[in-house]
Amino acid sequence: MKLKDIETWVTVPPTGIGGSFWVIVRITTDNGIQGIGECYGIPVSGDIACQMVEDTFERYIQGESPHNIETMFRKVYSAGFTQRPDISMMGVFSGIEIAVWDILGKALEQPVYNLLGGQFHSRLRTYTYLYPKRPEDKGYSETSGDVYHDGDAAAQRALDYLEMGFTAVKQDPAGPYSFQGGRELSLHELSRSEYSVRRIREAVGDRADILFGTHGQMTTSSAIRLAKRLEPYDPLWFEEPCPPDQIGAMGKVAAATSIPVSTGERLTTKLEFHECLKAGISILQPDIGRSGGIWETKKIAMLCELYNAQIAPHIYCGPIAHAAAAHVAFSSPAFLILETIQTDFHTDLLKKSLIWEDGYMIPPVEPGLGIELNEKAILANPYETGGRLHLEMCQVSLSSNNQKTITELDQSK
Repeated sequence: MKLKDIETWVTVPPTGIGGSFWVIVRITTDNGIQGIGECYGIPVSGDIACQMVEDTFERYIQGESPHNIETMFRKVYSAGFTQRPDISMMGVFSGIEIAVWDILGKALEQPVYNLLGGQFHSRLRTYTYLYPKRPEDKGYSETSGDVYHDGDAAAQRALDYLEMGFTAVKQDPAGPYSFQGGRELSLHELSRSEYSVRRIREAVGDRADILFGTHGQMTTSSAIRLAKRLEPYDPLWFEEPCPPDQIGAMGKVAAATSIPVSTGERLTTKLEFHECLKAGISILQPDIGRSGGIWETKKIAMLCELYNAQIAPHIYCGPIAHAAAAHVAFSSPAFLILETIQTDFHTDLLKKSLIWEDGYMIPPVEPGLGIELNEKAILANPYETGGRLHLEMCQVSLSSNNQKTITELDQSK
């Protein structure tokens, strides 16, 4: 059995929840078995991302046996004389590699987790961001308020998710994300963050964990100041408080607070995650569509065991990467919790999806990833050439702007 052909699509989630577009891959073997995968966050236009995937497949993957995962990884990891973590190339490879594992599972008539050491967990605990009740509100409505920054609105929305069965919710009220890197949060932003967490804790009590998300907005000192304000409300984690290229800084934050520090959505390969563990970060959040695929993410999960750390896969993408992350999680003793997104489009994109019950993911019994693609839904939501990137940062320096400007940028996201 050899890997023969590849197809790629870019599809646009109508609400924007899960990103501006998803890159979907389908590979067919010479004996007709098909597997699907998904690339995460390749930082170029969707149409160019597809060209990168197809070029990489033709250069390094086409004609290989699907069993040769290590060989394929090393070829792509070293592509163009690089031989180091490359976020774009690993995003490309991850989608291809996920599709290869889907093929292997189907060929062997086993769920993928059985090929990764077997099912360790009977179900997976999941969490969600506090998304608006009506996605078309983009986070704010006159009736529900701003769930992203308004602590009162966030607390009410948290109760909605508890009724759905979730036992953990996440919010990032700290402020906008700028290309400049870490900055010192204003007193207003610090107070808003503290108020939000306090109101959510008052609403959910001990029925749910609070996950405090940030996206690298802060300097080390600012992150420590914020952590001290959040400690009384006992968050499960403090996520990526400093820019992702400042792993040492995040380690300093981890040493200065009782809140576990987590990071990983913008990192790739076991090398970068090992640096996090050595720095004292105790929760790793690889996104399987970027971190190197299923096998590399399994290795990252195994590294966690050596540091008494845990893995909490990041999901801000479509349902294929979600399914792939679930298979790694089912087989990993160090698994903590899995991010999940539930929108109508996530459901529509698949003819057959994984089963989610009362805040927990149930293991699939079907071979491969256990999901089936709905091609019609993909084609009905096409990407416009040269459109938005998967995620984008504001392209202005915030340190030189006043609080009014920062607030306006926040509300425009």
